Amino acid sequence: MTESTKAPTLAPRWLVPAALIALSAVPVIAGATRLGQLAGGGPVTHDSVRYFAVPAPVVAHIIAVTLFSVLGALQFAHGLRRRMPAWHRAAGRLVVPSGLVSALTGLWMTLFYPHLPNDSALLVGLRLVFGTLMIVSLVLGFAAIRRRDVARHRAWMTRGYAIGMGAGTQILTVGPWMALAGEPGPLPRALLMGAGWVINLVVAEWAVRKALRTPRSVPRGEAHRSRAR
Repeated sequence: MTESTKAPTLAPRWLVPAALIALSAVPVIAGATRLGQLAGGGPVTHDSVRYFAVPAPVVAHIIAVTLFSVLGALQFAHGLRRRMPAWHRAAGRLVVPSGLVSALTGLWMTLFYPHLPNDSALLVGLRLVFGTLMIVSLVLGFAAIRRRDVARHRAWMTRGYAIGMGAGTQILTVGPWMALAGEPGPLPRALLMGAGWVINLVVAEWAVRKALRTPRSVPRGEAHRSRAR
């Protein structure tokens, strides 16, 4: 009886972080493969020659994205936040800097790496816009928690994480096109990749508004610490 009542409550708590980790799996694996290629000296292709010429930004980007994706996903585990608030804060001190490094290196690569033939002006513009929005969201989320504004902190961090996870969703938007019609042209590629960011932000905004409508009970220890501050 006890086991049957525990199962329904535990599953939903870990469903979101598990889904986020699964969403980030392909970009993380692709990043690890890229690191292996850079460390091993090849193979060098037309698409990857720019990374071999100036490897530091892409190496920093891959490491930062991996930390941001995995640790950020665990920040959405409600039970973990309640039981281990110290761990949540410590992980957050890695999530925010890694997210900023991820966004800043992404902007640098967009501006200074040679563009691929399919990188249209629209796609470049989308990368700059969403990279900037990610930085703004993370900074506002950090500023909110410094003010002890937990609701705004969660809202802005959710938005920032959603943008950072765009690469995972872009696999779901670009992949079917490639399977059915091959490599998309410049305009379809830009629109499909832009759809990945938009989908994530729509879902994030829905989650933020749902959380604001749902009253949350504050753990006794957390409430005591808040009053003490």
